[in-house]
Amino acid sequence: MSSLTIYGLTAEYRQRLLGTGEKRPRISWKLQSDRQGTVQEAYRIQVAVGQANFEAPLWDSGRIVSHESVLIPYEGPKTLSRTRYYYRVKAWDCFGRESEWSEADWWETALLSAGEWAAKWITPDSRAIEPAAGPAFLLRRSFELSRGDIVSARIYATALGVYELILNGSKVGDDELAPGWTSYDKRLQYQTYDVTELVREGGNALGAMVANGWYKGRLGWENKSNHYGDRRAVLVQMHIRYRDGTETVIVSDEAWKTETGPVLFSELYDGETYDARREWKGWSEPGFNDSSWSAAEKLDLTYSRLVAQENVPTRVTETLTPVSAIRTPEGDTVLDMGQNMVGRIRLKVRAPAGAEIRLIHAEVLDKNGNFYMGNIRTAKQTVTYIAKGEDLESYAPHFSFQGFRYVKVEGFPGQEDGLPLEAFAGEVIHSDMHNTGLFECSDEMVNQLQRNIAWGQRGNFLDVPTDCPQRDERLGWTGDAQVFAATALFNYNVAPFFAKWLRDLKADQLPDGGVPFVVPNILQGYNSAAWGDAATVVPWALYASYGDKRIVAEQYDSMKGWVDYICSQGEREHIWDTGFHFGDWLALDAKEGSYMGATPPHMVTAAYFALSARIVRDAARLLEYEEDAAYYGELAERIAAAYRDEFITPNGRVAAQTQTAHVLALVFDLVEAKDRQRIALDLNEMIVDNDYHLTTGFVGTPYLCFALSDNGYHDTAVKLLLQQTYPSWLYSVSKGATTIWEHWDGIKPDGSFWSDDMNSFNHYAYGAVGDWMYRRVAGLAPDEERPGYKRIRVEPDYTGGRLSHARVSYESMYGTVEAGWAFIVDRIELKATIPANAGASILLRGAAADQVRCGEASLADAEGIVSVRQEEDGVRVEAGSGAYTFTYERPQLSYRVYRPDMRLGELAQWEAAKRILDRHAPGFADSLGYMAKLPLAAAANNPMGGGIAQEQFDAIIGELLSLRE
Repeated sequence: MSSLTIYGLTAEYRQRLLGTGEKRPRISWKLQSDRQGTVQEAYRIQVAVGQANFEAPLWDSGRIVSHESVLIPYEGPKTLSRTRYYYRVKAWDCFGRESEWSEADWWETALLSAGEWAAKWITPDSRAIEPAAGPAFLLRRSFELSRGDIVSARIYATALGVYELILNGSKVGDDELAPGWTSYDKRLQYQTYDVTELVREGGNALGAMVANGWYKGRLGWENKSNHYGDRRAVLVQMHIRYRDGTETVIVSDEAWKTETGPVLFSELYDGETYDARREWKGWSEPGFNDSSWSAAEKLDLTYSRLVAQENVPTRVTETLTPVSAIRTPEGDTVLDMGQNMVGRIRLKVRAPAGAEIRLIHAEVLDKNGNFYMGNIRTAKQTVTYIAKGEDLESYAPHFSFQGFRYVKVEGFPGQEDGLPLEAFAGEVIHSDMHNTGLFECSDEMVNQLQRNIAWGQRGNFLDVPTDCPQRDERLGWTGDAQVFAATALFNYNVAPFFAKWLRDLKADQLPDGGVPFVVPNILQGYNSAAWGDAATVVPWALYASYGDKRIVAEQYDSMKGWVDYICSQGEREHIWDTGFHFGDWLALDAKEGSYMGATPPHMVTAAYFALSARIVRDAARLLEYEEDAAYYGELAERIAAAYRDEFITPNGRVAAQTQTAHVLALVFDLVEAKDRQRIALDLNEMIVDNDYHLTTGFVGTPYLCFALSDNGYHDTAVKLLLQQTYPSWLYSVSKGATTIWEHWDGIKPDGSFWSDDMNSFNHYAYGAVGDWMYRRVAGLAPDEERPGYKRIRVEPDYTGGRLSHARVSYESMYGTVEAGWAFIVDRIELKATIPANAGASILLRGAAADQVRCGEASLADAEGIVSVRQEEDGVRVEAGSGAYTFTYERPQLSYRVYRPDMRLGELAQWEAAKRILDRHAPGFADSLGYMAKLPLAAAANNPMGGGIAQEQFDAIIGELLSLRE
């Protein structure tokens, strides 16, 4: 019997969503089917209060005829605060099958209005504890519960600073660094914790630790603190519900008692000092004598900025064991974690009271193998633990994180005889995003590059998308996030992460539409092209990957405001020629002493102006704002025309002779069709003449390979990817990198470093090449017309033969999508897996329809195939859901099939050319360098000292093209 089942239910992208402020959450589900071509025909949703109440649901959608199964809004009665809602789904498919009801999932609301807060903001009395004191504050409250019939207990809490809660001696939740970083002067998240299992009848005690964090701590490279305020505080409200529906409410108020404790110092950049001798034993448990503690002081602060947790929590997601302990030439004892990571070290130690163990964190060793801190700048990244001398002690920092691979250890007992590796564990910390994407190919260095991209994202997606996680910066640079967004969306589900960050961007946006350099905004710098365009690019990328229309609607005014701001700038219409711009940041064609590449900044502003105007046009169409769509559509056309007038010469060439200038002109579609081929040829010539090396910076790099692949030079793009010498993506891999570097030559070929001023070894921006790897090499992308992978494009490009296989997997909102190809002897095998209720457009490059097999069947007879048509590039197959394996003969391409301008040296098989030349044209092998630059369509008599007959030339090229790996 065939089957149709529903699985993977989510509300607002998450299962078991605790403490949401969304009043009408959106429900999604996935279909599992054993038949090809399954499409949902209808669905039914039920929502109930109480898991057993589906017989009398709060809301029943009834049978809704629709193919939609992603982000369907709840349309029932108004939701109530502090209520758990269970939901389930059933569906009908195109074969007339009806599923069973899915397993139920739930969401639970938080406090849906500010008026529900009964708790008070509290802090230690300033007369007893100096507000500017370094130690973390301790706050506690004991309380009695006279009843044991507790059915639920919830805590709603936040802080000005970062905090931890401890209830009856146990840490509450598994969050780290709560409440996270938002634009605190406008928005402050609070968290919801289920503490039902921690409370009990009789005596109870609730404690809080509060440190500086982002609110009050040091941020930025100018050594400034107190960006948002100069007093830490905490807000706690606990609701304990009994079987009869009555409640006890415990709130933060002046009855709480306060002290300082073992955390003597804690800063995000500088680390933490913990004196275990100053621990208050049992301080968060009932019966503790707090008579010596001082009373809390109430602060008159607003509740209006409070928002329920939006992002996924920051958590410990993985634990690494050191791979070795090193004694450096300078005599330091150093742990090697084997991976540049972000988080903390947890140590276990037996040591006498007062013994100090110091951990100093760094990313790399210098060329002599010594511990190196130069690139960390003023950040100390130092953790100090002072032992209390009581058997085995365990400690990890509470309120700091470090970016590191290497840890210098000082003061560990017996370390002169070697460190016990088992005493140290690296706890990886970042926003707990669900991993969605996998990429693998035949080149192991490229696979390491992909791992570096993913690790770079993990390390820098710690509640905000930071530039780097180690030095005295760690800020939410808008430009970095913008260029990396598409890659990030593949590797992890970052919908909640980016939604929260975009709300902060909107909150920090100026009334005239100007966008800060960093979000949250602590620098007060605004309005650089490619940086401010995060306001448009990121929400539109979310829509493309998830089909999330609400985020576009929510950000629409912000998106439009940014474009309107640009319109108001400059003296020339449609050319933004005023203000400071980062330009093609860190490009290698920059002038000596400059970080800005040679591409004229106003060329970058014009290109991004056009891009953002088009995005706002498309957003307006999506939201059915017809007047806006017409206005911004016409604006985009005028901007593109002005760009051509300003930056494209009369003979159709790009005025600025930089790789990035050509890339932007091509990828942002700013040139006329008649000029595109010439501009693409010029870009390819630049790459080839530079011995297949790039010179692009932050703006050009994400699009460089797209510009080549999409304009006939895919083999050049792949050769760039595989390049191992500086500058290239694989150069850092060859140097042992485990994350993406800020500079192409962070470590130079001789082992020396780029300047300490700015040399992060965990900086994800150049990892934006991942998007091209997934879309063009492996061939997987969402269709722009049916976003969110409702319709999938599978279009791998394997021309050139430099790779023998590539495959990719992505967990979409519809289910697992897979695409992969491989050369198997003289055939190509392409596999695709399409989840139920989705479809795909598949390009079998270089194939003839009558020669393709789908499994054991012809294309005409294969189940799930909707249509087949022959195109110039191969066979286009439209397919429904299911798993497909296509095989066809690997094309035996003659040189005439290649581009006429393609050079011999661009062929993957060129390494074998000398042997072939010796056989066909003795004496000409010495002319290899010249031949490498010859176009394939060279004339019969090539000027090589006597010439090569056309027959010989054809034989040489034919043999080159017939070679395999």
